[in-house]
Amino acid sequence: MRRRTRGVGRSDPPHTAKPNTRREPRAGAPEWDALVAGDCANPHAILGAHPERRGARHGVCLRALHPDAIAVETLLPGGDAVALERVHAGGLFAAFVPNRSLPLDYRLRFRFADGSVWEREDPYRFLPTLGPLDEHLFAEGNHRELYTRMGAHCREVDTTAGIAFAVWAPSARRVSLVGDFNRWDGRLFPMRCLGVSGIWEIFVPGLAAGALYKFEIKTAAGEIRLKTDPFAFMMERPPGTAARVVAESTYEWNDGEWMRARPVADPRRVPMAIYEVHLGSWMRVPEEGNRPLSYREIAPKLAAHAREYGFTHIQLLPIAEYPFEGSWGYQVTGYFAPTSRFGTPDDLRYFVDTCHQHGIGVLLDWVPAHFPKDDFALRRFDGSALYEHADPRQGEHPEWGTLVFNYGRNEVRNFLLANALYWLDRFHIDGLRVDAVASMLYLDYSRAEGAWVPNPFGGRENLEAVAFLRRLNELVYGLFPGVVTIAEESTAFPAVTAPTYLGGLGFGFKWDMGWMNDTLDYMRRDPVHRRYHHERLTFGMLYAYSENFILPLSHDEVVYGKRSLLGKMPGDRWQQFANLRLLLGYLYTRPGKKLLFMGTELAPDNEWNHDVSLDWHLASDAARAGLQRFLRDLAALYRGEPALWQNDVDPHGFTWIDCHDPASSVISYLRRAIDGPASGRTVVCVFNFTPVPRHGYRVGFPEAGHWRERLNGDAALYGGSNLGNAGAVVAEPVPHHGQPASAVLVLPPLAALVFDRG
Repeated sequence: MRRRTRGVGRSDPPHTAKPNTRREPRAGAPEWDALVAGDCANPHAILGAHPERRGARHGVCLRALHPDAIAVETLLPGGDAVALERVHAGGLFAAFVPNRSLPLDYRLRFRFADGSVWEREDPYRFLPTLGPLDEHLFAEGNHRELYTRMGAHCREVDTTAGIAFAVWAPSARRVSLVGDFNRWDGRLFPMRCLGVSGIWEIFVPGLAAGALYKFEIKTAAGEIRLKTDPFAFMMERPPGTAARVVAESTYEWNDGEWMRARPVADPRRVPMAIYEVHLGSWMRVPEEGNRPLSYREIAPKLAAHAREYGFTHIQLLPIAEYPFEGSWGYQVTGYFAPTSRFGTPDDLRYFVDTCHQHGIGVLLDWVPAHFPKDDFALRRFDGSALYEHADPRQGEHPEWGTLVFNYGRNEVRNFLLANALYWLDRFHIDGLRVDAVASMLYLDYSRAEGAWVPNPFGGRENLEAVAFLRRLNELVYGLFPGVVTIAEESTAFPAVTAPTYLGGLGFGFKWDMGWMNDTLDYMRRDPVHRRYHHERLTFGMLYAYSENFILPLSHDEVVYGKRSLLGKMPGDRWQQFANLRLLLGYLYTRPGKKLLFMGTELAPDNEWNHDVSLDWHLASDAARAGLQRFLRDLAALYRGEPALWQNDVDPHGFTWIDCHDPASSVISYLRRAIDGPASGRTVVCVFNFTPVPRHGYRVGFPEAGHWRERLNGDAALYGGSNLGNAGAVVAEPVPHHGQPASAVLVLPPLAALVFDRG
């Protein structure tokens, strides 16, 4: 390293250097050879200041390493400078300073052949910044605040400011800190290994936030690997891959009202309508190279938009750092680093804070199932299969080309558990949607016969992943009341949302992938054929209360040739929009929480493209404006009507009126609030899935009397034909469909009707 610092340059007169008159003994030569060869696991035992006695004299022996230096001096308190003697051809210098004791405050000055000078504090005069308790908790997988110890942290040690670095690499022969502060030279800052824990650490005084760094790792086989910090709290903007030191956050939160209210509500019995968002393509700035909005720019716009459409939560596709845009964030390389594409960690805090102040929760898509093979990241981190399984039958996803976490390793589990808690703790996140849970639960997921390893009992369940998920949910719900966890689980694995003490996985909610697939399969069919697929509408209620479900219409359904939601709908243009309104009306009135992918409100013809903005210009189209009005009114009805959400997880909240009319493709059902009909909190929902208007269609009602038509998807202001029931019907005391009363209705074409007692 050749640079001038602190005003010291080639023309600066040095302090008078007192020559070291005694030659350093060679007793440590074997260790010195290992140090300069890059094979020393404890450089602090050699470098820095060490008490020493020479004859009758007590003092301190100072050693410093720089292979390119021609001379080294130590600057002692009081301004004295002592020259160090080269004691090894590899660049090790040493001096005995008599009549000094530890702790000793000093600086080092390195001189180079071109006349340049580098003056700095000595990292090797400081004790470890991690203690035995940290090592113990990490080794057993129980360090809940691991992110406060690992990675890079601004610290003050013995009144000296600097950065403490720590990384886990138990199979490494040597780990060095490299960065823009030492010209990425792995010879200069070798780290110390803290025993059997496999943690390597170093405190570098004088460094500050903003520095770029990585770890240079020498493997057991002697290979050199340059790795990004797994605990990096920020990284370079892709395609850069270095970690960046981040100052301890001083962000002042203004969401106290939200955070105080959050633990009080039962998430299962409150309205939940989720707006799923890919931050990079929600809105862009075409005048500035089509760049995406930053966290701070998008925050007020997105929060206000979500509130306008009645959403209770925004769910972000993964925002932990990722290198490949086309992965949408699902191939994570920086688990603790909010992607720098949109700003800093404090900018993300501002985003969450703004959403909370608008009454909008923020959920994160979290990816603990797998990680990519990018060589700068977790893959074979220290030369061994550290985070992944060594056996490719366990450690690789053949379908995705990614690697599988080894949940049987305590430290790996701790890495992931601490990561989940980190987002909830440091960013006030309101919930985690856990991606690809099915791939975690089954050892044979997407694997051919014989290409997987059974569990110890011969089964296909990944028992270690099951234990990990249970522990995750116990920690989240125990430490952060009011926060939710959501499983994206596509199989019939039992008790995903049952408490762990009852043998369940402990999730708060599960995506109902079966409902999504069945419903979209039904809706894409020409109405003339829907009568033959009526069970697609009714089957979901057979298992609706087996879990706490979220009904998703997600990003996965509008990519890869699946067409946009509007594009899936059959018929002419009018019928396509009517079908889409019908689908949304069905979604919002059926038991289960709701999720819509961004852009649904614009009804684009094209599939979602992560590289461009949503088609905001479509909002001025008349048919789409009608759809937007419908969605706003539907969301307002949903949020204001407890019957539509209070009993989502209770069979008493839903009753079929009639699900046995496939010839007409008509279904009807009741939704009830906790207090039941006596409070007036009962609604009747009727759906006509054909473009055929039906006059004189009798439907059972739970009570005779006046019933208000709260919503009609065929209203003219929504773009419909304006057929309906003139705003109300009178139910007669004529039993029908197993109900004590009934009303004769006009069923508009391809429309949802919702009635209440007013």
